[in-house]
Amino acid sequence: MLRRIKSEHPHAGLVESVAGWSARNRTAAIAAWLLLVVVAVLSTSLLPGDQVRSTEPGEAGRGQRMVSAQDAGDSIRENVMIRAGAGQAPETRRAVTNDLLAALRAIPGAVRDVGSPLGAHGGRWVSGDGTADLVTFEIAGPGAEFDTHRQTAFAAVEKVARQHPEARLDQAGDSSLASAVDQGIKDDMKRAETTSLPLTVVILLVVFGSLVAAGIPLLLSATAVAAAFGLLDTLGRWVPFNSASSAIVLLIGMAVGIDYSLFYLRRIREERAAGRPVQEALRIASRTSGHAVVVSGLTVMVCMTGLLFTGVDVFKGLTLGTVLVVGLAVLGSVTVLPALVAALGDRIDLGRIPWLGRRRTAAGRSRIWTAVARRVVRRPLLTGGTAALLLAVMALPALGMRLQDATQIQSLPRGVSAAADAGARMQQVFPGVATAARVVVSDNGPEARAAADALHEQAARSDGALREPITTVPVGDLLVVRVPLAGAGTDPESARALEFLRERAVPATVGAVEGAEVAVAGRTATPYDFTRQVNARTPVVFAFVLVLAFVLLVVAFRSLALPLVSIALNLLSIGAAYGVLVAVFQGGRLESLLDFNAYGGVVSWLPLFMFVILFGLSMDYHIFILSRIRERWAGSRGGPDGGHEAIVGGIAVSAGVVTSAAAIMVGVFSVFTTLSAIEYKMLGTGMAVAILIDATVVRGVLLPAALALLGERAWTLPGRGGSGLRTRTDDPHAYVSSTSRA
Repeated sequence: MLRRIKSEHPHAGLVESVAGWSARNRTAAIAAWLLLVVVAVLSTSLLPGDQVRSTEPGEAGRGQRMVSAQDAGDSIRENVMIRAGAGQAPETRRAVTNDLLAALRAIPGAVRDVGSPLGAHGGRWVSGDGTADLVTFEIAGPGAEFDTHRQTAFAAVEKVARQHPEARLDQAGDSSLASAVDQGIKDDMKRAETTSLPLTVVILLVVFGSLVAAGIPLLLSATAVAAAFGLLDTLGRWVPFNSASSAIVLLIGMAVGIDYSLFYLRRIREERAAGRPVQEALRIASRTSGHAVVVSGLTVMVCMTGLLFTGVDVFKGLTLGTVLVVGLAVLGSVTVLPALVAALGDRIDLGRIPWLGRRRTAAGRSRIWTAVARRVVRRPLLTGGTAALLLAVMALPALGMRLQDATQIQSLPRGVSAAADAGARMQQVFPGVATAARVVVSDNGPEARAAADALHEQAARSDGALREPITTVPVGDLLVVRVPLAGAGTDPESARALEFLRERAVPATVGAVEGAEVAVAGRTATPYDFTRQVNARTPVVFAFVLVLAFVLLVVAFRSLALPLVSIALNLLSIGAAYGVLVAVFQGGRLESLLDFNAYGGVVSWLPLFMFVILFGLSMDYHIFILSRIRERWAGSRGGPDGGHEAIVGGIAVSAGVVTSAAAIMVGVFSVFTTLSAIEYKMLGTGMAVAILIDATVVRGVLLPAALALLGERAWTLPGRGGSGLRTRTDDPHAYVSSTSRA
C-alpha cells in the first residue's frame, strides 16, 4: 500500500502521501479511525487484571512497599477532635468524648486501638490549652471488609455528633482526607470538561464562523482523547496512572488536537480562497502545515519522555498519557482530517454564522501583526532587545523560587471539603496528628515494641520537633508507629522534624533493633523524598530535552543558528512564566482573586513538568511560523529586503492561526485556575502565562528580530551556503523542504 501511496506524487513526502491517500479513500480512512477509537475504548474489557499502583521514591517508597507486601492490609488511622461550643463547661466536652469512646469501642470488629495508648484521661488526649480532646482509632481490614468497617466507624462518629449539637467534632485522617482529595479530583474533572468545552466552541466559531468547520477540530480532539484514555486504562495494568494526571492529559489532548486541526484547516481555507481546488489545497496543506504538525507533535512526545529520567512512578503514567494523546492527535490530523475535508468539500462552510470568521486581508494576512513585524525587522536590535529585557525582568522572581509540596490539607481551599477543613483546624490544635510520619519496622516482637515506646522519650527531648500522641499498631508482621511532626506538613519546619526523626530518633530506638528493617514514610516523608529525587534528576531532564530539541530542529531546518535561537527564546518565555508563578503563589499576592490561601512555595514537580511540556508545545507555533517564513525565504531573491519581506510575510499569514491556537490553549489551561487543588491552579496560571507570552512577545517580536539579525545564516548549515534553500522558486506553493521527503 505504501508503494501505491507514493506513486501518485514521486516527490511527495510521507505526510503528504498518507494525507493524499486518505483524501482519495475517505470512506476507508474515516472508518479506520473510528475503528481504532472503538477498539481503544473497549480494549480495557478484553484484558483481565487490576490497575498497578504507583510507588513513591526514596525511603518513603520503601516503607510503602513493606506495608503493601503484607496480607493484613494497611494502618488506616482516623482522628476526631472534640471541642465544646461557646459558653459550654469543660465537663460537656469530656462527656462527648466519653460517648464517642464508648461508641467506637462498641464496634470492635470495625475499629481497633481506640484512643491514644498514652492518654492520661481514659483514652483521650487533651490539647495544651485544655480546650480540645483528641480521640484516635484504627479502621480494621483487610480487603473488602475495610469499606464496610469504614462506613460503620464514620457512622458512629456522625451519630455522636448529632446527639451532641452543643459540641463540635472534627474528623480528619488517612481515609477521610484521601477520600476528600479523590472527590476533589473527580469534581475538578467534571468542571474542567464542562468549562473547557463551551469556551473552546466559542473560540472555534469565532475563528471559522461556521458550525461544520468548527466541529471538525472538536471531533478530532474528542475522539483522540477518548482513544487515549481507553488505551491508558488498558496499559494501566503495567504502567501506573493515577487520577490526578487525568485532568492534565484531558486538557493537553483537547488543546493539541484542536491546535493541529487549526493549522491544517486554516491552510486549506487559505489555499481554497486563492482559487485552488480541494485536492490541490489538501496537497499543499499536508506538505506544509501537515509536516509542521508531525514535527511539532514528535517534539512534544519526545520531550515528554524526558520525565522518565526522574525515575518517579507518577511521571511514567503522565508521560504515557501525554504521548498517547498527542500521538493520536497527530495521527488523526494526517489521516482522518484530510478525509473529512475531502468528503465535505465546500460543505465545510455550512452553518455559517453572520459576522463571525470574516476574511482577513489578502492571502489571510493579519494587519496588526504585519505592522508589528515590519517595525521589528526595521529595528531588530532595539525591539528585540527591549522584549528580551522585559522577559528577563519578569523572570527575576524565579531566582527566589522555593519548592514545596502541598499536603492533603493544604491542597484543597477552605470550604471545599469538610475533612480538609477539619484537618486544618486540627493542625492548629494538635500539630502533625492528621498527617503524622509513619515509622515502618519489619519486626513487631517485644524488643521492637519496647524500642517504639522509647520514641516518646525522643519526642520529649526534641524541642517540639516530634509531637504526641505517638501510636503503635501491628500490621501483619510489621509494626507501624505514627509520630506527629512539627510544622504544616511540608514546610521547612516539618522537613527539619523529619530529618531529626530519621537521623536521630529512629537510629536510637527502633533502628537499633537487630535484624529489623526500618523506613520512615508518611505525608511529610513522601513529598520530601519526591522533591529530593526530582531535584537530583532535574539537570539530566533539562539536558535531555535541550539536546533533543536542538537535534530535532537541526534536522528539520538544516540550520545551527535557528535551533540555538529557538532554545534561547523558549528559555526566556519559560523563565518569565516561572517568575509570574512565584510572584502570584509564593508570596500569595493574588490569593483573593484566584481563590486560594497564601502558599509558601511552588509545588516541587511543577517547574520540571512545565519546562518539559512547554518546550514541546511551544514548538507548535515555532515550527509552523518558521515553515511559513522559510517558504517565502526560499522563493525570495535574497538580500536584506527579500529576507525581511519573507519574515514579515511569514509572520503575517501565520499570525491568525497562531493567535487562534494560542487563545484556545490559554483558555483551556485557564480552566485549571478554576479547579480546587492548589497544584492545578499553579499549573493553569503558569501554562496560560507561558503560552500567552510565547504566542505574542516571543513569536511576534523576538523571533522576527532574531531572524532579521541573523539573515542568511538562519537558514544554512556552516559551509553549505544558501543553495539548499532556493529550489523550485517558480512556485512557492510547490516548494518542498528537504525534511518533508523524510
